[in-house]
Amino acid sequence: MSGAVVAEAIADRRVAAERDLREHTSPGGAWVELVVVGLGALMVSLSQSLLVPVLPVLSPRLHTSAGNVEWLLTSTLLVGAVAVPLFGRLGDMFGKRLMLMVALGTLAAGSLLDALTSNVTLLIVGRAVQGASLSAIPLGISLLSSVLPRERVRSAIALVSAMLGVGGALGLPLAGLVGEHADFHVLFWITTVAGAVALAATVWFVRESPIRTGGRVDLIGAVLLSGGLVALLLPLAQGSSWGWTSAWTLGLLGLAVVVLAVFVVVERRVPAALVDIAAMSRRPIVLTNLASLLFGFALFASLIGTASFVEAPRASGYGFGSSIVVGGLCLLPSGLLMLLLAPVAARLIGWWGPHRTLAFGALVVAAGWVLRIVATGSLWEVVIGSTIIGGGTGIGYAAMPTLINRNTPTSEIAAANGLNSLSRSLGSSLASAIGGSLLTASTIVLGGFELPSLGAYRALFAVCGASAALAALAALFIPPGAPDN
Repeated sequence: MSGAVVAEAIADRRVAAERDLREHTSPGGAWVELVVVGLGALMVSLSQSLLVPVLPVLSPRLHTSAGNVEWLLTSTLLVGAVAVPLFGRLGDMFGKRLMLMVALGTLAAGSLLDALTSNVTLLIVGRAVQGASLSAIPLGISLLSSVLPRERVRSAIALVSAMLGVGGALGLPLAGLVGEHADFHVLFWITTVAGAVALAATVWFVRESPIRTGGRVDLIGAVLLSGGLVALLLPLAQGSSWGWTSAWTLGLLGLAVVVLAVFVVVERRVPAALVDIAAMSRRPIVLTNLASLLFGFALFASLIGTASFVEAPRASGYGFGSSIVVGGLCLLPSGLLMLLLAPVAARLIGWWGPHRTLAFGALVVAAGWVLRIVATGSLWEVVIGSTIIGGGTGIGYAAMPTLINRNTPTSEIAAANGLNSLSRSLGSSLASAIGGSLLTASTIVLGGFELPSLGAYRALFAVCGASAALAALAALFIPPGAPDN
């Protein structure tokens, strides 16, 4: 029997197994699986934003430098960047549910370590362990795509995708409230318990996908991809403190280009590659990942450009002198709107197709940034602008996994969604680096402290609006692809 015939027979068995699994899913069972996976995604997203409001107070409490405290965010970013594509590939090979449980386990374990210590080194280690949990979101999306009935997949993807924004919107006011009234360790106890509950619920209520490729892990590809991503993201995270023209920053960025180029060459020649370069190079995938990067940029800039904006003193000419809690609450409506628009986004995908839905979401985001530029006089104007940005982001995020799933072989869906999630993370890193530079380029001095000027914020908002417009343009060039079955 020829290899082609064997491969076709294996593919037929996979399709039959998946069809049987879908047909034997009750409406109640499908709802429970969606809630459990969504809970895990929410907790992972929440854990990523919890520390942002309390970072300024951690340095004196931990008796360490501000640079060391920044590593509580950087370590999570670096480990997450490596874990997301690796866990995605392992999910395709050995089971998406299995790797989802591992990811949720790292959230609970890392949070527990941080809840029990005030040693900055151990805190960084715990946050690094938590970084692996970032893979839970693309794994959850891929798993639901495999086990739920076809008619439920679009709405499920939209809901889980919305958790990316909901977690961030909930995390900022929650962290501000804890930071003002309790010890910061409470934040880690929250994610410890939530991570453990999500893990137990996944074990009990979520089924495994029948689609697995098996095989061996591409260790060479994993090492090269990990090294290239670390070399790329580390200077983006630390460039403001190292200096953007320093030898470390430029050297690591150059190293990243070389290592990732070698990775592409190697992966094209490896039989069971970590990343199928040919599949990932197709136009729909490239343009979707580009749009994801631009969306990630616009959303993260909204997080860093809203709370600090409203918390600035009124004497700045734009701020409202709000507390950390109020600054976080200004983003809450955007997260709630993302959640409420999940079923709407699923319907839009069915009516217009995911590429047009993605473009529409990007245009809504661009409109929100235009409002943020021109309307700065009242707090409610800031809230409305941020809410519009959140709504557009939720619509766009719902469309991205559908585009990835339509244009990716079934056996590689988890890896492809992992790379798409990585694109969003890269966009967030660029927003942090570029946004920080823009906000320090034009400053005012109040009470001996430097603050960004209104012009600096408007420059950041204009860049974000342009980013969203480019995402819309990229989406319109994505071929519609085959409709969902």
